[in-house]
Amino acid sequence: MLPTVASRPLTMPPRSGDDPMTDLDIAREQLAALDATCVLRNGGVQLVSHQRGVRPLLTWLDEGRDLRGFVAADKVVGNGAAYLYVLLGVAAVHANVMSEPACATLQRYGIQASCDQLVPGIVNRAGDGPCPIEFTVRDASTPEEALIAIRTRLATL
Repeated sequence: MLPTVASRPLTMPPRSGDDPMTDLDIAREQLAALDATCVLRNGGVQLVSHQRGVRPLLTWLDEGRDLRGFVAADKVVGNGAAYLYVLLGVAAVHANVMSEPACATLQRYGIQASCDQLVPGIVNRAGDGPCPIEFTVRDASTPEEALIAIRTRLATL
């Protein structure tokens, strides 16, 4: 899901050369090294998924995982994923590509957000329209509303 519009970076301040790597730095490296779709870390605990879209986040929610304090590195974060990260309780999210609504949602809920490319919206896999999950949560005003909308939409895909 590559953006089809001009994008601008939204980055965290660079760490100094003598700082130890943070969990987010490691998660970002692991995302690429493992060719994963998302990597969550907290200290020595790491969760890795190769599932596409929001499915890994829904799986962790359904398993009742307590992910407070975890940080996430993800390939693509649209607003649906952002709402799910809020429900999971993560502390920070870095994405290769993040939508502006996703960034706003994460920041509104006190989650540190950074990305390589900030885009107005995520496009679908075919590249010919909006991401169906991001489109589905466009009117959601809470993470709980977004979760209901996402589950309903996925049932029809």
